[in-house]
Amino acid sequence: MRKIYGTDRLILKTFTNSFKEAQAVLNFYERNREFFKPWEPLRDEEFYKLENRRDILSWELNSMRRKESIRLWIFDKNDTKFEDIMGMVSLTNIIRGAFQSCFLGYAMDKDAINKGYATEAIGKAIEIGFNELNLHRIEANIMPKNKASLRVAEKLGLQNEGLAKNYLKINGEWEDHIHMVILNEKME
Repeated sequence: MRKIYGTDRLILKTFTNSFKEAQAVLNFYERNREFFKPWEPLRDEEFYKLENRRDILSWELNSMRRKESIRLWIFDKNDTKFEDIMGMVSLTNIIRGAFQSCFLGYAMDKDAINKGYATEAIGKAIEIGFNELNLHRIEANIMPKNKASLRVAEKLGLQNEGLAKNYLKINGEWEDHIHMVILNEKME
């Protein structure tokens, strides 16, 4: 169930739970441990174990098979070994029926920010969500203090639908989030 997509500068691909891919994910999270801390839930040491990464990749693979989510790992197009993850973008909690919606999540390596990579990768994920997954609505929830993430969302056409108070517990604190949404205007 491997999926690989390309953009001008990037390769976005799904992973299995292979040792090599789990190690690449672990390296990505280890390298960005402090950088991600203000934007993510508290992580215990179990999160940074290789076996845990393999278990999560297995769970994600099963979720993709059930068409409930897709997580794409981002690489520079010149990285033919796929060892240095630049980031990830995901469409999760896909709900079908009358809703046809999902949540958008993303994270970029500390050394890959402010270069347009996030905009490029997330734009591709939105395209996949609308054109391949037939979604009507893609939602992202972003902390007001995460100005860089808000800029990316706005550049891609996501609209502010309001503030969710104490929405998620991030780094040990309940944080407000701005509810950003993009609609598939081609869908009737």
